[in-house]
Amino acid sequence: MPEFHYRARNFNGAVIDGSVTTSTRAAAIAMVEALGAIPISIKSNGADLAQPAADTSEKTAESSLGSRDRLSFNHQFIFTEQLAHLLGAGLTLDESLGILAQRLRQPGLRGLSQNLHRALIDGRSLSQALAEYPRIFSPLYVNLVSAGEASGALPKILLRLSDYLSSLQGLRDKVRQALVYPAVLVVAGIGLIITFMTVMVPRLTVFFHGTGQPLPAATQLLISINEAIVHYWWTAPLAVALGYAAYRGFTQSTEGRLAWDTVLWRLPVFSRITRYRFFVQFAQTLGTLCENGLTMLRALELLEEISGNAHVRSRTQAARQAVIDGAALSVALRAQELFPELFLDMLAVGEQTGRLGETMHHIAEVYDRELNKQVQIVSTLIPPMVMVVIAAVVGLVVYGIMSAVFGLTQNLHVQMH
Repeated sequence: MPEFHYRARNFNGAVIDGSVTTSTRAAAIAMVEALGAIPISIKSNGADLAQPAADTSEKTAESSLGSRDRLSFNHQFIFTEQLAHLLGAGLTLDESLGILAQRLRQPGLRGLSQNLHRALIDGRSLSQALAEYPRIFSPLYVNLVSAGEASGALPKILLRLSDYLSSLQGLRDKVRQALVYPAVLVVAGIGLIITFMTVMVPRLTVFFHGTGQPLPAATQLLISINEAIVHYWWTAPLAVALGYAAYRGFTQSTEGRLAWDTVLWRLPVFSRITRYRFFVQFAQTLGTLCENGLTMLRALELLEEISGNAHVRSRTQAARQAVIDGAALSVALRAQELFPELFLDMLAVGEQTGRLGETMHHIAEVYDRELNKQVQIVSTLIPPMVMVVIAAVVGLVVYGIMSAVFGLTQNLHVQMH
């Protein structure tokens, strides 16, 4: 039987070389993985079977992707899913990255694959190479890959990561679904009102002034608003700029950011989508981390950043400190008054049964259904509210015009008699 020489990375992160004797190359890869190592390259009879992919990748254009560049969330998902499938099909990490560098059409993804492949050849691990792109791969992503390298289960963990990224994308789509349609209505309504006030009202104003008749109060108010819009329109963008500058200045400080995020977290009705989205993401992430062997303290440290809310981050940090002091996670989170009682009760059951990862995924499913309900409620509630406001403004404009028309008609009728 042929002898296969391999290079792999063991659970300590060290690169090891060795050889195995078996009938097929796939069996050789399986034997290396059985040792708890991740194959980097496999050679048979002096020929490196991973080399063609690497050589081909070097023929592609040089990467211009820098450590501070970004890739879209969808591109990150594509990279993760395809790398997981290639590794799961029995290819080595060297071959998989070489194939991605050759086949991916998106320039950023192709450049990323080239850089990671080059880092692998230089002797760095995949997690070390990923950490050089903090704007693409989060610490959570890098730590999960590192755990996969240490356990020899990198293909399985990458598949779980791709599922996790897919679920996060679904959450983002749900939130957009709840907000895009009302935003379109608001913009359309403002455009309609501005057009009416700047086009129709000036023509009617000229006509009413030409009659020489006194105008009703509603009509005079309408004309005054129109004159303010025409002569002082620049105050609107100035107010927006000043408001934005004040917001930036206020939220630059730690206390200001905490106060602002606390208001956003407790905002009635509309914050429910944000809260339920956080509950789902927290449960999914904690379940994924626990299933992949990360310690509870390290998992909580990574979870502190997923909300993007200073109020939530401070409460999560306090809960982590309580866990360090010896408290159970469910008890620590209950003291922070951040999660609903049902969430905490289910979490406590998972801790008691020793099935925390599975329980957290079940909690995520429960609150994902609740998130769907909240999205439907907000999507149903906001459009009528917007339409009522638009109707009220348009009604005021019509009333101001019609009252002047009725007054003019009445005066003409009196003069005729």
